[in-house]
Amino acid sequence: MTKAEIVDSVYERVGGFSKKEAAEVVEAVFDTMKETLAAGEKIKISGFGNFVVREKKERVGRNPQTGAPIPISARRVLTFKPSQVLKGILNPHRQDDAPDEEPRAEAPRHEPLQSRD
Repeated sequence: MTKAEIVDSVYERVGGFSKKEAAEVVEAVFDTMKETLAAGEKIKISGFGNFVVREKKERVGRNPQTGAPIPISARRVLTFKPSQVLKGILNPHRQDDAPDEEPRAEAPRHEPLQSRD
């Protein structure tokens, strides 16, 4: 889905906006997200997931063809972790395919041994 398709979807679903206003709203949301992530802050969207900026340290990698060591510079990477709600929407069969477990029969309980005085 492209940004233009997101604008169209917002325009159709929300109503009360012109297409230009819908585009401005979508652009404002993305700008706010970019600014927040650039500041190193986390974005939590309930029912959707978390965007987190992680710091990766400098490390030594290897050229796969020659095996020669290559320094990989420190950098920041963006990670996304989907919420349980989003995971459930993406994989609805996971809950339905779970085998039906029959309740286990409880082991018979024994009376405690009594001491013989």
